[in-house]
Amino acid sequence: MVDVAKPTKHTGKLLILTPGMGAVATTFIAGVEAVRRGLGRPFGSITQLQTIRLGRRSDNRQPLIRDLIDLAPLADLEFAGWDLFPDDAYESARRADVLNAATLDPLAGFLHGIKPMKAAFDREYVKRLDGPNVKPGKNKREWAEALRQDIKDSLVRAKAQRAVMVWCGSTEIHLTPAACHQSVAAFEAGMAANDPAISPSQLYAWAAIMEGVPYANGAPNLSADFPALEELATARAVPLCGKDFKTGQTLMKTILAPGFKARMLGIAGWFSTNILGNRDGEVLDDPDSFKAKEVTKSGVLDVILEPHLYPELYKELYHKVRINYYPPRGDAKEGWDNIDIFGWLGYPMQVKVDFLCRDSILAAPLVLDLALLLDFAKRSGRSGVQEWLSFFFKSPHVTAGHVAEHDLFIQHFRLKNTLRVMAGEEPITHLSENFAEF
Repeated sequence: MVDVAKPTKHTGKLLILTPGMGAVATTFIAGVEAVRRGLGRPFGSITQLQTIRLGRRSDNRQPLIRDLIDLAPLADLEFAGWDLFPDDAYESARRADVLNAATLDPLAGFLHGIKPMKAAFDREYVKRLDGPNVKPGKNKREWAEALRQDIKDSLVRAKAQRAVMVWCGSTEIHLTPAACHQSVAAFEAGMAANDPAISPSQLYAWAAIMEGVPYANGAPNLSADFPALEELATARAVPLCGKDFKTGQTLMKTILAPGFKARMLGIAGWFSTNILGNRDGEVLDDPDSFKAKEVTKSGVLDVILEPHLYPELYKELYHKVRINYYPPRGDAKEGWDNIDIFGWLGYPMQVKVDFLCRDSILAAPLVLDLALLLDFAKRSGRSGVQEWLSFFFKSPHVTAGHVAEHDLFIQHFRLKNTLRVMAGEEPITHLSENFAEF
């Protein structure tokens, strides 16, 4: 057994806060309630369905993850969020058109009761959206303080003991760290001065950290992944993770690319295009917002394939990513990949993938898993950047000087080993028993 700090026990209610109450958030909330009523199953959720091996295979110890660690049960979850549209969760879910009436209508009373708070929103950062449900305020510091008050008020209304925040809002324009992001003092001064380098998602992250609420960023925004908020999260003992939920096409890349590399198959080109018609597709139709998404989607292959180590196989790889807004498709997006590979003696081959997926159906269980695992991390005394949660993201948030891991299987291995250690169990090495003494 590993000697680790014992986490505090879950008691009471856990409030899950979602900036953004559109397709992803309402699919998540409605799904949890459907599961609680026995109307559906939480497929896609590792916290609810996946087992974890302890010790040797011959020991036959394979508990569910939720039985190994003290996660908040679904019965104890409460929900609140913000949105620039005033529609309640039922109206928003119907508009998003991810879940059908047969799923939503039995949940209508519950969903009607979840109404969004006024959002901290500035159209300069999401140019294709606008709505009336927006906070007043003279500067960004006032917005951020209003968000802190929202968190406090929501905890009281929900009669919850703790909260977690998971960003489910739209993709903001591409930003890079500026002077205001280098220290807590500079960031707080920047909020008061309305520094244009500070986007709304950064205000939500700051408010969460100040209230002791763990924060996960589900979009490619520059949100909490800079020194000021990393420093603040460590000082206030708050876990952080992100960014950009790994759902459709990038999920496929992080599955396929490690396989090609493991077999030493070369890749000459990888062309990826997407069509989708939901609110995310509309936002990404703006070039500045697409740039943020392009960065997270395009950086995956270089890290996995390591072209500096295998120049003959991957140095000349041509990688192109396209996203196209196509309203008729709605949330049922299509990710099409053409992969030109080569093998023995350089002879060419091709792989073609046509992934007809549902973006919010893939994202919803990630919101659940992240909320439960971040809450457990906080109760276990962990703070700052949680690299072990990279499994869930396209562009994992890592501490300065670390290289993000993109290989899905390495990410999964690390996630499970971290859970084993947090539970006081030994990590798994997969060495044969004959080598155990080494």
